[in-house]
Amino acid sequence: MTPRARVLAATLGAALCLGSGTAAAWDLAGTKNLLLHGRDGSRHTIGQVRFDPQADGSVRFVVQPDAAALKDYFLSMREFKCLDGQGEVLCHVPYPYTQPGTLRPDNLAWLEHSLLFMFKKPSEFGAKLWNGVYWQLSLTPQGLVGRAQAVDLNLISAPPANPAAPPFKPALRDDMPEGARWFTQLSIE
Repeated sequence: MTPRARVLAATLGAALCLGSGTAAAWDLAGTKNLLLHGRDGSRHTIGQVRFDPQADGSVRFVVQPDAAALKDYFLSMREFKCLDGQGEVLCHVPYPYTQPGTLRPDNLAWLEHSLLFMFKKPSEFGAKLWNGVYWQLSLTPQGLVGRAQAVDLNLISAPPANPAAPPFKPALRDDMPEGARWFTQLSIE
């Protein structure tokens, strides 16, 4: 068995541990589309994520937002890439500190930290970092699906005490009520 085949087998085997045996149908390898889903059923491709399986069973990833799909907003002295939707603006907030850019099928935390967003009304001035959106990802047969959770992104305004650990632990996240936001789901397909 080649090293790449061993990595893919390990990735698929770990995916089976996540629950349903059908989850293994989707592969954490190659370039996949990054989408936001509107409450009305609309799908907005906002970039891509490239996955590169490693020999140790981990997977390197790179999130590549699509500048043409997102609008530039200058908020609180910073430029953000945002998407408008029915009275709401959702802006990508890149994780500001060095992180490994790797995941394991049973631990998607660093990818989730690379997909932080904040929301605001179009009429509001400045960035509203306390309105953070953390997408808790799950592996499904069709890809990765993110469930919106509320976080206060002001937590990462200073470097974390332990830079090797993702700071947004489950205790710092709250599930958002169904339909509370215009963009209800994030997916990687």
